[in-house]
Formats: sequence, structure tokens, C-alpha cells
Amino acid sequence: MTKMIAITDLSKSFVLHNQGGTVIPVMEGASLTVDPGECVGLVGQSGAGKSTLMRMVYGNYLSAAGSLFVGSLNVATAEPRQIIALRRETLGYVSQFLRVVPRVPTLDVVAEPLLALGAPLDQARGRAASLLARLNIPERLWTLSPTTFSGGEQQRVNIARGFAHPYPALLLDEPTASLDAVNREVVLSLIEEAKARGAAILGIFHDEAARDRICDRLVDVRAFTPKAA
Repeated sequence: MTKMIAITDLSKSFVLHNQGGTVIPVMEGASLTVDPGECVGLVGQSGAGKSTLMRMVYGNYLSAAGSLFVGSLNVATAEPRQIIALRRETLGYVSQFLRVVPRVPTLDVVAEPLLALGAPLDQARGRAASLLARLNIPERLWTLSPTTFSGGEQQRVNIARGFAHPYPALLLDEPTASLDAVNREVVLSLIEEAKARGAAILGIFHDEAARDRICDRLVDVRAFTPKAA
């Protein structure tokens, strides 16, 4: 089976320019794979590098060495335009925080990934409406900007946006954090449906029960701590 996400000997350092260019190694020799239809959970204490690794996969952080393939694209060496295309078509990311342009209606915030791929407006909004309803966002809020919503509502809008397009690969950062039992169940069902259609999922789940339910394997990022650290 072709690996959807394949990471080999990946390393990362941060340079502290305000401290004389001091180099802080934060990860070395990171290697893992995620198959289509598989969910791999990243574990390790706070500061171990879980979020750093996720940001490298998404192309927000450049690696110092190694390879990082999402599909056929090596994100570690890709050009910005290639990473933008990857995010539009192949790699979704549900972060803990919603970042949107103010004053854009919630319905269009969720529909945007589909519109970016050329989907008809009615079709994109229909999919957005279905997800918002499923995640218990009241219809009266759909015409408002989600920047005015509560934290829990914003998180659910973020999840709806992340699942609007059937991405072949998904990054999930604490997708069930702070959700009530009803909405937590909806999110776990969405993840299970994504797995069933063949999505490769890499995530951070501090909710142990959720992790036990949806993760096929766990990878402890402490194994990638630089030896000199």
C-alpha cells in the first residue's frame, strides 16, 4: 500500500536571532508513515515536539534535514506554490484556533475550501450547511461572522471547514478539546467516516478515550528528541 504520509529522518532546529544566532535542535531522526484509511496519534509530554512535527507536515516550518512526503510531494523541499496547491487539494488541517477574515459569513467560511476548488456556490454552501447543522451551529448564526462566536462554536466551525472537502490527508490538533459529549460524538463520527473513505490522518489527541477509539497506532515523539538535548 502506498503511504499517504511518509516521514524519514526529519530534523528541525530553531535559530534564536535575538540571542546571537543560537541554534536550538528540537527534533532529529523523525520517521513515521500513515497509510490511507489509517489514523496515527502523536503522543508525548507538552513541549516534546508534537505540534512542531504537525507544522512541518503542513509546511509552516522548514526542516533542517530529511524527507517529508504527503502523497508525491516532498514538503521538505517543495516550493511555496506547491505547498499552497497541496493544502487546497490534498492536505487539510484542523487546528485548535479559527483564523478567518472578519465579516465573512460562517456559511461561506465553511464553504471556502470547496469554492477554492471550483465547486458551484450552491453545492459548496449545501455541504457547509449540512456540516454546520450536524455540528449543532444554529442556522440563525450562519449569516454572521464566526469571529463573534464562543470558543466552542468557533471550534466547531473550524471542524466543519476542515471536513468540507474530502482531503486525502488530514492533520487534527485536539479536535475534541472543550467539546460537550454530543458534539464530541459528532466529531469522532466525522473522523471515522474520513478513515472509512480512505483519508490518512495524523493527529494530537489528549482525550484518551477518543484516541483509543480512532487511532490505529501511536507514535511517541520523544523518540525524536535530539540526543544532545
